Amino acid sequence: MQPSGPPRTVLPPESPAVVAALSAAAAAAIEERHDLVARVVMANPRSLHAWAALGDLGRDDIERYAAYRVGYHRGLDALRANGWRGSGYVRWADGTNRGFLRCLSGLQRMAAAIGEDDEAQRIAMFMQQLDPTGIPSELGNL
Repeated sequence: MQPSGPPRTVLPPESPAVVAALSAAAAAAIEERHDLVARVVMANPRSLHAWAALGDLGRDDIERYAAYRVGYHRGLDALRANGWRGSGYVRWADGTNRGFLRCLSGLQRMAAAIGEDDEAQRIAMFMQQLDPTGIPSELGNL
């Protein structure tokens, strides 16, 4: 029996090489992390976790906004490629969705920080639609 309600989309896992590269970057000295993560993004531009990490390490609100926005758009492409049709659940509980959801949450925070209040409100509503159980508001480097 199929569960009722909107469909749920789960993104595929990141490649082990990307996970290893991001872990190595996270373990590096703080002053090296941004450049190391930027290299991971350049080598793996479809990696949502890499875009989220680059946003987390942005040097100012605009740089963070830009990285999260690219990750968000890459994430929409990935969701569509995995059966999402513009509605339905994309849950935080599904760990492979967290790169996209981190980008979306970061974009919402940075939109608010730069005064794009209408965008921040739209994203907050979108996050609630994707996962009504909630997405952690302070994600850090997950």
